[in-house]
Amino acid sequence: MTSDALHRALGEYLGAVAEELGVGAESTTVDLDTPLSAYIALDTELPDHPGRDTALLWDERHGWSVAVETHSGEDLVTVAHLAANAVAPAPRRIARFLAAVARGDRRRPQTAPVAIRDVDDSESLLDQLRRHPMRRSDQKAA
Repeated sequence: MTSDALHRALGEYLGAVAEELGVGAESTTVDLDTPLSAYIALDTELPDHPGRDTALLWDERHGWSVAVETHSGEDLVTVAHLAANAVAPAPRRIARFLAAVARGDRRRPQTAPVAIRDVDDSESLLDQLRRHPMRRSDQKAA
């Protein structure tokens, strides 16, 4: 397996998540350093953090979390982590997680990250990422 295949699969997966959330690909960024990570800028405002920009963060070790920007421009403040048994769950699950956090539902999300996988196993990551292709709204139904 090449790193190009992994990077392509990550881009497709992030596109599928962005599509599920109703945000454009221009709202996503990827960091290809180890561990792989990504950022999706959101228009969602969290009730506990009014006036702060919100983002979904992903990394290949811990999966997804929701974070808010600080007013001082420092690092993002993570407010919730998705409890999952895979780092690349279905985009619909990520949307439900974000909706729960946006409602202020603290029963569902974790508050501390849990390592889900070892970054040395890129083959299993590639398999997880490929499970969720984009729907591509411009594709016509067969």
